[in-house]
Formats: sequence, C-alpha cells, structure tokens
Amino acid sequence: MDGKLLSILVCPICKGPLAYDKANQELICKADRLAYPIRDDIPVMLEEEARALRLEEAG
Repeated sequence: MDGKLLSILVCPICKGPLAYDKANQELICKADRLAYPIRDDIPVMLEEEARALRLEEAG
C-alpha cells in the first residue's frame, strides 16, 4: 500500500483515519470497527464491502 495514498484516505463513514493491515490486506477503521478490503492494490472503500471487526480485532 502506497504510504502517500494511505495518508489521504479516510473512512467513508466517519471520515476518521485508517490503519493498514498488511497481513490481511485491509484498511481498518477503529472508530467504526470496520475493515475495508484491498483488492489488486485498490482499496474498496464501500460500506457494503467492509467487514465488521470483532472487539479483539479493533484493539
């Protein structure tokens, strides 16, 4: 994931910062407890494509 792109991307719901999870290829919004997938190096920033994080995943 390009660091420059990551610095400008925000959660589409709360507009908060996202964390990159390299192992799972996801962008994490801790505030909304959602993980947005990255497919073919392209972040899919759609709420309906995000998966809900379990409490222990959200940290």
